[in-house]
Amino acid sequence: MLYQRSSALFKEAQEVIPGGVNSPVRAFKGVGGTPIFAKSAKGAYVYDEDGNRYIDYINSWGPMLLGHAFGPVVEAVKAKAESGTSFGMPTAIETEIAELAVSMVPNIDKIRFVNSGTEACMSAIRLARGFTGRDKIIKFSGCYHGHSDAFLIAAGSGGATFGTPNSPGVTQGTAKDTLLADYNNIENVKQLIEANSNKIAAIIIEPVAGNMGCIPPKKGFLEALRLLCDSNNILLIFDEVMTGFRLAKGGAQELYNVNADIVCFGKVIGGGLPVGAFAARNEIMNYLAPLGPVYQAGTLSGNPLAMAAGLAMLKAINSDENLFKRLDEKTLYLHKGIAKVLDEFNIEYTINRVGSMISVHFDEGKVSDFDTAAKGNNETFKTFFHSMLNQGIYIAPSAFETWFITDALSYNDLDETIAAVKKFVKGIA
Repeated sequence: MLYQRSSALFKEAQEVIPGGVNSPVRAFKGVGGTPIFAKSAKGAYVYDEDGNRYIDYINSWGPMLLGHAFGPVVEAVKAKAESGTSFGMPTAIETEIAELAVSMVPNIDKIRFVNSGTEACMSAIRLARGFTGRDKIIKFSGCYHGHSDAFLIAAGSGGATFGTPNSPGVTQGTAKDTLLADYNNIENVKQLIEANSNKIAAIIIEPVAGNMGCIPPKKGFLEALRLLCDSNNILLIFDEVMTGFRLAKGGAQELYNVNADIVCFGKVIGGGLPVGAFAARNEIMNYLAPLGPVYQAGTLSGNPLAMAAGLAMLKAINSDENLFKRLDEKTLYLHKGIAKVLDEFNIEYTINRVGSMISVHFDEGKVSDFDTAAKGNNETFKTFFHSMLNQGIYIAPSAFETWFITDALSYNDLDETIAAVKKFVKGIA
């Protein structure tokens, strides 16, 4: 494929945008080469500035559950724009989408809309600290909750120590209140709680991790976290920015039958527009201003265009009883097809899958946390990525990101993808 126009645009962008991108992973640093510049998208396909078509497996990093330019979302945004794009005042549609979201998700009474998943997670932590009167939080290595200071923390010197900043600009004072645990390791969490008795406000987790590839929770892990939080008066926060409304109507809480105290949303809930949200039961949410002492605000929160897009998306999901069955079946079909090819050529690999999230790791060992994900052959992944790209298949430009399946994918698209994997394998065999 030709990428002349994209290459020229990237060179131009680097003169006025740091690194030429407005979010780092887009720069292809993890795979090398020059990023493609998207021009348009429809259904399961994205088209670049050079006129190339790709079967899309990132889907704007998750929100395009029903495909790009989904008709009801597009029409809703168009209609709402005719009435004004922002007011800074309450609108009826905010209540409408809030009522629908609350009806779909277990264990929440109220929801507040913000503008990104980062903002949702940041606000959830502040709310948890305000509600509990405690300062420390536990997060898990490899889980990404946005770029708020409290989450940009690297591992400390031992299992019971606080972390250290892993980005300049994050202070040691901030880092001391973030404790790092190993994903899927309940004993490690217990150690941290025991070493910081009555100091931990919340444990925040991606119930299905998506930022070290797709990594599901081990059987009983989420349930054990719930019990630990209950017995130590700690709030459990599910970051469902990726999993919310994607793995089930009620997200991971419904899928695993485990209730969180606070749930964060993004991606699907905005239908592709910049939206985030956090939700909880009344006693927690009533701690937010203007009802309570915990302050949180946003000029563009509840933006009418974003609310219209999100409402159209949630209505479509809520009315389609077979949606998640179709998504699961398509993802399983892709899983089996890729596995068959890799087995045929004796390639070392692990494939992780939960619902419509899936990732391919070039390592024969089980991938269950950040350390095992990091053992994969990333040089092989780089070659794999560019081979797929050149065959018109767009996957995440990083070995540490999940793929997202959209209902717009046809089985012909899936077969084309499997055939592209086979061509790649033949090239390295």
